[in-house]
Amino acid sequence: MSDILRELLCVAEKAANIARACRQQEALFQLLIEEKKEGEKNKKFAVDFKTLADVLVQEVIKQNLENKFPGLGEKISGEESNEFTNDLALDSIRINIPQNILGIWVDPIDSTYQYIKGSADIKPNQGIFPCGLQCVTILIGVYDIQTGMPLMGVINQPFVSQDPNTHRWKGQCYWGLSYMGTNIHSLQLHIPKRNGSETLSQLTENTSSEAESHGFSAVISTSEKETIKAALLHVCGDSIFRAAGAGYKSLCVVQGLVDIYIFSDDTTFKWDSCAAHAILRSMGGGMVDLKECLERNPEKELNLPQLVYHVPNEGASGVDQWANKGGLIAYRSRKQLETFLSLLIQHLVPADTNT
Repeated sequence: MSDILRELLCVAEKAANIARACRQQEALFQLLIEEKKEGEKNKKFAVDFKTLADVLVQEVIKQNLENKFPGLGEKISGEESNEFTNDLALDSIRINIPQNILGIWVDPIDSTYQYIKGSADIKPNQGIFPCGLQCVTILIGVYDIQTGMPLMGVINQPFVSQDPNTHRWKGQCYWGLSYMGTNIHSLQLHIPKRNGSETLSQLTENTSSEAESHGFSAVISTSEKETIKAALLHVCGDSIFRAAGAGYKSLCVVQGLVDIYIFSDDTTFKWDSCAAHAILRSMGGGMVDLKECLERNPEKELNLPQLVYHVPNEGASGVDQWANKGGLIAYRSRKQLETFLSLLIQHLVPADTNT
């Protein structure tokens, strides 16, 4: 199994090199952009684009994995239609996962708009970039085609830092594996202390009004619903951040920059969430259906409604059949999620009553 994970890391870095190379010459890059056709578009956007880099990256990933693991290529699904070495001590990993149960979701370039725009001078807010090339990610998620649960994930961030002299970019890669009780990932999560000395666990266990205002941090979309944003103000106070790209927002949770990524609309898709979901599972977290969480009775329903990746939405067509139709929440700790949800629901009820 270390061979499959190693190859995922390899193709992710090849993909990142393609993404960086295509952006190198602005005049040439503008010739490589095409508007998506009906059925390909994300309904969140009035106009949705793909680039030649999207298509190249997706096909490189498919071809490389098929060459290395015959039969796996036909189980790879991704966002785009095709019209138009990294040694991380994986040798010690010995996990036997049958190849015939594996499916793969690929988002060759997540946050294509930011990739096309190409802004390189955006300043971060407490480590989180609201937009810009830093929000671009390459997402490869492996899931069990029988259960739909994510098993392995790779997130490559091609544009992390730019050399001021050569203007060349360096990237960063994150990975995780979660299978049959084995959980490994590429980073030890650092949770910064807040308010000087209090730890995150102390803050989440504190039920005072001050803890309600400052105990959690969340990253959201600029298009998030007003009812959710109003409730989050009570739960997170000033620690609400806006950022582009579903992959990047999920990565902010993986990195420990925020506690929660919440999105209430149905315009993220399986290729947006599978990779980060696998990494978060390997860290003790996960990614759940927001709508089902809000309707769930935690005392009677012990299992969380994790997103699954093997079944299309009934009655939907085109890209919508693979939408995360109930919205999502990405998190690192179940206990933390349960506390967050209980506070969120308290503040959502008045808003819902008034509508």
